[in-house]
Amino acid sequence: VSDKISLRRRAEQFGIIGTHSIMQRVVDVCQILAPSPLPMLLLGETGTGKGLLARYIHALSGRPLDKFTSVNCAAIPESLAESVLFGHRRGAFTGAVTDQEGKFDDEIGELSLPAQAKILRAVEDGIVDPIGSRKSHKVNVRLICATNRNIVRLVNEGKFRADLYYRLNVGEVHVPPLRRRKEDIGRIVLHVVSRINA
Repeated sequence: VSDKISLRRRAEQFGIIGTHSIMQRVVDVCQILAPSPLPMLLLGETGTGKGLLARYIHALSGRPLDKFTSVNCAAIPESLAESVLFGHRRGAFTGAVTDQEGKFDDEIGELSLPAQAKILRAVEDGIVDPIGSRKSHKVNVRLICATNRNIVRLVNEGKFRADLYYRLNVGEVHVPPLRRRKEDIGRIVLHVVSRINA
């Protein structure tokens, strides 16, 4: 019981506030899955705390805290997605004046199908292909993907690869909106006020 309480306190340090049973189940599942190297998929509306949960999972995973890299796939232009995620070599395209490591070296639902294919290879084999490089290389990453999109519908519409979905869906967590746990509003307000006062 004391371990569970200390883990819940740790969750609060990451801004994950809530005593509602639905949120406690989410935190418990994240704690169970955190030590695994397998991918996770966090599903929920915008503003539900998926990014906070991803950082919390990373903190419990045993990987160095400073190695957490957050990538907003929706903010990457489609033409640059592969370069940002997998890197590129000097001269690979106009404007590539230096070698650039990708995020795999250092919003999944928004990526193009070709970029999804490369992510699938990285998930399955741990191998990435920088643009303009003749050599692939191995990476050691743990993907925690988050989206507010309905991935199953995107798969059914052919806009998201089914094989990638099943690879990422090893650990799926549905993050509830605040309207489903209204009892937590007071605690969240007190937490925010406490941070502001500090």
